[in-house]
Amino acid sequence: MIRRSPRIVTEAMQTYSFSRRAWLLGTAQAGVGVLLAARMGWLAIAQNEKYNLLAESNRVNLTMIPPRRGWIIDRHGAPIANNRTDFRIDIIPDRLEGGDAGRDRVLGLLTRLLDLTPDDVERIRIDLKGAAGFQPVQVAENISWDRFAAISLRQPELPGVAPTRGFARAYPAGAAVAHLTGYVGAANAEQFKKTRDPLLVTPGFKLGKDGLEKQLETQLRGTPGAKRVEVTARGKVVAELPTRADVPGKTQRLTIDAGLQEYAARRLGTNSGSTVVMDCRTGEMLAMVSMPAYDPNSFSDGISHLEWKMLSDDDHVPLMNKVTQGLYPPGSTVKPMNGLALLAAGVGAHDRIVCSGALRVGTGIFHCHKKGGHGPLDLKGAIEQSCDIYFYEMIRRLGYDKIAPIARMVGLGQKFDLPIATQRYGTVPDSEWKLRKYKHNWTVADGLNASIGQGYVLANPLQLAVMAARIASGRTLQPSLLANHVHLDAPALPVASDHLAIVRDAMYGVINQGGTGAAARMLVPGVAIAGKTGTAQVRRITMAERRSTGVIKNGQLPFKMRDHALFVGFAPADNPRYAIAVVLEHNGHTVRNLDTPMIGRDIMTYLFDRDRAMKSLADVEPTWGGDIGTRMTAQAAAYRAAQSPPPAANATKTDATVPSDSDAVEAATDLANQTQAALATPGPVGNTVAEDGTTERSEP
Repeated sequence: MIRRSPRIVTEAMQTYSFSRRAWLLGTAQAGVGVLLAARMGWLAIAQNEKYNLLAESNRVNLTMIPPRRGWIIDRHGAPIANNRTDFRIDIIPDRLEGGDAGRDRVLGLLTRLLDLTPDDVERIRIDLKGAAGFQPVQVAENISWDRFAAISLRQPELPGVAPTRGFARAYPAGAAVAHLTGYVGAANAEQFKKTRDPLLVTPGFKLGKDGLEKQLETQLRGTPGAKRVEVTARGKVVAELPTRADVPGKTQRLTIDAGLQEYAARRLGTNSGSTVVMDCRTGEMLAMVSMPAYDPNSFSDGISHLEWKMLSDDDHVPLMNKVTQGLYPPGSTVKPMNGLALLAAGVGAHDRIVCSGALRVGTGIFHCHKKGGHGPLDLKGAIEQSCDIYFYEMIRRLGYDKIAPIARMVGLGQKFDLPIATQRYGTVPDSEWKLRKYKHNWTVADGLNASIGQGYVLANPLQLAVMAARIASGRTLQPSLLANHVHLDAPALPVASDHLAIVRDAMYGVINQGGTGAAARMLVPGVAIAGKTGTAQVRRITMAERRSTGVIKNGQLPFKMRDHALFVGFAPADNPRYAIAVVLEHNGHTVRNLDTPMIGRDIMTYLFDRDRAMKSLADVEPTWGGDIGTRMTAQAAAYRAAQSPPPAANATKTDATVPSDSDAVEAATDLANQTQAALATPGPVGNTVAEDGTTERSEP
């Protein structure tokens, strides 16, 4: 047996222990090396783009360039909303020289050259304190070429001042398209907090605030460009780098005819009202006008507080789109639709009702607009003469629940697929609706009121135009505004063709065969219009009033208490191509009670004989005080004079007009909408049974 010495054993153990530690240490070092190599590879290869961008952002600062908005054009390619050159002045804080003294000198010179107000200067000072060195601070926008040239010429004296040519929104037709296009404005604080998009706080950027500008914001906005400058670690500008161009937004083509739109707006004159024109073949909307309106060019530039107050105080509500937000009792314009329902319910076209001028129902008396009565009338005669008693009696027999489904079928009570945010779709009442809403049963009086488009029935002008178009075409047309979203191949109405023919013939007679709408007769050779006039009462007339002073004429009443005047129609009567609805607020039975059918006639004439229509407009427009722009300027001047206190002795005249922010404008629009919502709450309005059991009607 071999015995090893203790020394050898100790050396062997030490050698083994050292080899194990060396192996472990080497393995650990190799592992760390592999990890480091992998991390370096990850950073150098996989994360290369990320860190290149970070390094670039430390070296290069980007200033966004607002993108040019896409145009809005009409069906023929004419601009409805486009972009004009905008001259603006900014200050780059990092390029100011001479410290506070240099800044004050530059601001003083800018104040003199641009006629800045003290409020403007104070705002600029605050913005300069909060801005990064390379971030531009807006001094003024939308300045004249002369002032822009003056600043450019004196650039050597204005270090840090950057004259810039940009683009601003423009609306060639002005107020005529205000409620169609809406307007653009600067983003408010809430909009920025919601998205944190730096573009929203970029000087010169504006986004859609109302109308199509708001609803089509995604398509119209485009992609911003960028102005690139190389800076030091402290933000000092070293050099300017190539600029990245913006990408304009997409052009949006509408179904609107810009010429017709502007003509219709002018033809409405000084009335508070609206009109819609539709193509009976496709449902395309050719005009959608609400007047009076605001000038979207002024809104886009930033309106003054005085202008905002003038618009919000106006009892004609120019901030509201009456086409989709105005709700009115449709009056006698529903009688052709009622005729379809009666025929569908089995009433014969030649069944007669004798109109004596009044109808007693229980303890109540319902009057016709013709006090002496019309005598015996069939359906066609009742529509032509707008006889109330005929429809009272027929619907008393059948019940209004037989009428309501047909009303919905032709478009009343419907909300349409349109790029319009706010649509009020009114009321088509029936017994189930009243029980659900008011917890009361439907009464005979409710049905009689509804039969002549009063009581609980409410509709907006767009729905009335759709009703006329569907009766004219015999199809369930859907209105459209975007040329790439037209609802073609609409199915036929579930109505017998001979019933439609009877009603169309009656509407032809309203205009051309001694009916109530003779004022709408077309003067274009070979073209006839079919239609129906209507009047909607907005106040209750009692027997007490009739006995004491007599029924007060509309012209003697305050504006808000006058009746509404309505007209629907289509042309040519024998082969319908266009349908129209016109609603004039509080204009029924005044000295101008022929306005509504004549406006409808002239707008239709524009589609068939433009020169004749323009001549008709030229004859009447001067009597209203000129065109829309002239009247709005005069109105603003009169309002400004009325609001301004008389100047004190030795007082210095100053311009108190300060651009308002977009929040104030939006608040004014919301106020108008809330006011209309309160006025349009469904209720028993108009030809309602009075306290003494009677009703009063004036005219169809």
